Amino acid sequence: MERLSYGTLNRQGYEGYLLKDAPERILQFGEGNFMRAFAEDFVDRMNEKADFNGKVVLVQPRAPRSGHSLAQNLNKQEGLYTLYLRGFEKGERINEKRVISCVSRCLNSYRDYEAYMKCAENESLRFITSNTTEAGIVYDPSCQFEDKPAASFPGKLTQFLYRRFELFQNQSQKGFIILPCELIAENGKVLKECVIKYAKQWNLGDDFLTWLEQENVFCSTLVDRIVTGYPGSEKEELEKENDYVDAAINTGEIFAAWVIEGPESLKEELPFEKAGLPILVTRDHKPYKERKVRILNGAHTSMVLGAYLAGQDIVRDCMEDSVICGFMNQAIYEEIIPTLSLPEEELKSFAASVTERFKNPFIDHALLAISLNSASKWKARVMPSLLGYVEQFQKLPLCLTASFAFFLTFYRSSELTAAGLQASRPSGDTYTVSDDREVLEFFAAHSQEETDSYVHAVCTANTLWDMDLTSIPGFEEKVTEMMLTIEKEGTASLMKSLQND
Repeated sequence: MERLSYGTLNRQGYEGYLLKDAPERILQFGEGNFMRAFAEDFVDRMNEKADFNGKVVLVQPRAPRSGHSLAQNLNKQEGLYTLYLRGFEKGERINEKRVISCVSRCLNSYRDYEAYMKCAENESLRFITSNTTEAGIVYDPSCQFEDKPAASFPGKLTQFLYRRFELFQNQSQKGFIILPCELIAENGKVLKECVIKYAKQWNLGDDFLTWLEQENVFCSTLVDRIVTGYPGSEKEELEKENDYVDAAINTGEIFAAWVIEGPESLKEELPFEKAGLPILVTRDHKPYKERKVRILNGAHTSMVLGAYLAGQDIVRDCMEDSVICGFMNQAIYEEIIPTLSLPEEELKSFAASVTERFKNPFIDHALLAISLNSASKWKARVMPSLLGYVEQFQKLPLCLTASFAFFLTFYRSSELTAAGLQASRPSGDTYTVSDDREVLEFFAAHSQEETDSYVHAVCTANTLWDMDLTSIPGFEEKVTEMMLTIEKEGTASLMKSLQND
């Protein structure tokens, strides 16, 4: 069986969209599964539907490892790879295959340092994207300008930007639109701050600092797509169907959203709208981040622990359970959405897409995997909605209050081991609670107390919540009442009773 290449597809009579030759207009730090199923998918569709006519050169930010790397495989395949996007969309089951042809090559920033830096000489290059993990956008003062390359991603970017400045400092529109996709708050702002620190540390001059400010746009962004990556168990079947070997095959969900905080002029340079892509350019991305965290992530956190204790194991099956799905929808539509600032219809549309995503038949999203670090997740994803609801309506949101009772029940353990808290659900199945060690030690110290004392201890743990939850009128008493109901009747019974109120 032949390896995927333009020649292979030509010999097969492939009729899908391909763009073999185009200028490199985008430099991307990071070659991982997420960006190849997200940013490259969008660029490929802009090429097809909006005549963007651009290629992406990928840059591995890490030092090369021994063995055959993804970069080598992509280069052998002339940048081509197969992407499968799957799930539900408007009630229909989707399984879409696309050969991505917008990647020109993949360079390693260490092994191919000079070739990567030479990309700064390309006048067509206009955009820089990145996904170097949440830990990637950090300032490391040990980095030196003379390093080849600097160890940190912001250091590498500063070196690259300075090379560009040396070449084109007197020409407008030769700076970059920079679109970081790392999952941290204000990613564009944080990245810019790191670059400025390096510019000052390395004494690169006031002219360079002025050029950074006037000719470059650092955009904070919000990205949303579940990427399931290399389909190991399906690889042989898919390659047999395609009749070619693809070492970079990738999979993800059909849903996607990219919110970019930046000037309206971005729409002129990146023809998202013409290509019909789910990308929004806005002056403020925060309401959209709040929407995602509170509705999508909040629905997960509110529901999964109670659902697991009720006997479910994966998200999709929860959506087929009328009690669990009903509880989740009540939490979203009646308790979370009323606390958000975006238009109600827009929020409801997003909520409907969340339900479809949770039903995805191609993703087995384990509840125990979602349960990791539930203490910080509940604080970030659920508590703001609960507090906002209490402030707005002067009463407790019962489903969100119940989510705290589920959380306390899930974390109530029999012992603490090196692996985590050991607990069991009513069926007798044992499970391990995973969280920061200090959190686990706290719950282990209080798990054997009477229910009312246990609830009081957790509610008054200011180090967990940055506040005393007993200050919320009636919250401690209601959580205690709900936990006692769970002990007698189970989480499913409590979920069902709340839907009758």
